[in-house]
Amino acid sequence: MNDALLSGATIGILGGGQLGRMLSVAASRLGFRSHIYEPAANPPAGHVADRVTTAPYEDLDALRAFAASVDVVTYEFENVPAEALDAIEALRPIRPNRRALAVSQDRIAEKDFLNQIGLTTAPYAAVTTAADLETALLKIGHPAILKTTRLGYDGKGQARIRALSDAAPALAAMNGAPSVLEGFVDFTHEVSVIAARGLDGSVACYDPGENVHKDGILATTTIPARLSASQRTDAVLLAARILNALDYVGVMGVELFVTPQGLIVNEIAPRVHNSGHWTQNGCAVDQFEQHIRAVAGWPLGDGSRFADVVMENLIGDDVLRVPAIARERDAAIHLYGKAKVKPGRKMGHVNRVKRP
Repeated sequence: MNDALLSGATIGILGGGQLGRMLSVAASRLGFRSHIYEPAANPPAGHVADRVTTAPYEDLDALRAFAASVDVVTYEFENVPAEALDAIEALRPIRPNRRALAVSQDRIAEKDFLNQIGLTTAPYAAVTTAADLETALLKIGHPAILKTTRLGYDGKGQARIRALSDAAPALAAMNGAPSVLEGFVDFTHEVSVIAARGLDGSVACYDPGENVHKDGILATTTIPARLSASQRTDAVLLAARILNALDYVGVMGVELFVTPQGLIVNEIAPRVHNSGHWTQNGCAVDQFEQHIRAVAGWPLGDGSRFADVVMENLIGDDVLRVPAIARERDAAIHLYGKAKVKPGRKMGHVNRVKRP
C-alpha cells in the first residue's frame, strides 16, 4: 500500500446523485472525507459528504479549486465535459482514467472498442441522416433500436423501429443528434457483472446478477442469475478483459445479453452501477467500498457473497410503499433523500436478503 491514501485524505466525487451519496458513505467508513462537485443545489450526496461545491462544469476556476482541495478524483456518471476533466487532471489523478470515460461516452466508440478486443456486440451502424438510417436498416434489418450516441440513460434518447414505417419518427426523436442503429438481439435474459480493478492491476468480480427492466429503467436485479457454471466464468473473464484493456482503476458495470450462441455485451458503465446495489447486503465489501478502495490505492476486498438477494428499485410512487416494506423481514431499505417524487425518478431501493 505504498501508493495508498491514508485515513483522513479526501476523495473528490464529480456528481452529487445517489451514487455519489453511497460512495461518500463508503468513503467515511474507511476514514476518508468526501468533497462533492455538483451543478445542482442540495444534491442527495451533499447530505452525507464533508463538503460540496455547487458550480457548473464550465466554471474552470471552481473546478481547479475543487481539485486542489482533494487527493484523488472519481465520478458517479460518465458525461463529464472534456474541458472540466482537463482542468482537474492538471492537478489531481482521475480514476477511472480518461480513456474509460471517452469509450463509454460514445456508443459507437464503445462498440468499436469491445469488438477490437474480441468481444461480441449487437450489429450496429452510425446514423445521422435519413439516408444513413435507410442504409443501416438494409444492412442490419428490423426490429432494431435507434439511440443517440451520447447522453442517453434509463431509456432516454432511444426509439424502437419495429417496422420501416417507424424509421422517420425514430430519427425525428433523436432531434438531429448523432445516433447509432443497433440490431435486435434474441436473448433469453440480461445479466450484469460488477467488476473492480485495483491500482496494482488486481481484479475482483462479484457474482453476475439477472436484470429486469420496465420502461427502460432497471426494476430488479436477482442474485444469483440464471447462468451455467461456464457462462458465469465467461461473464467474469469477459469483464476482466475489458478492465485490463482499459488499464482501469475502480468499479465497472458490464451489461450482457445471454443468448444460445453466447454472451453479448450490451454496454459498459465506468462507475458503480445500479445493478450492483445488492452487494450492500449480500457481501462483506460492497461495490461502493470496493470503488473507494480501488481509487484510493487500497487492496481490493473479497467480492464473495454470503446470501442470495433481490434488489428492487423504488421508482416514483414506489417510495410510498416504504412503510409497508419496513415491516418485511430481511428487507434492507436504502433511500436517497430526494425531496420530490417524480415519475421515473429513482427514489431508493430495497435489498431483500434470502438467508442461507
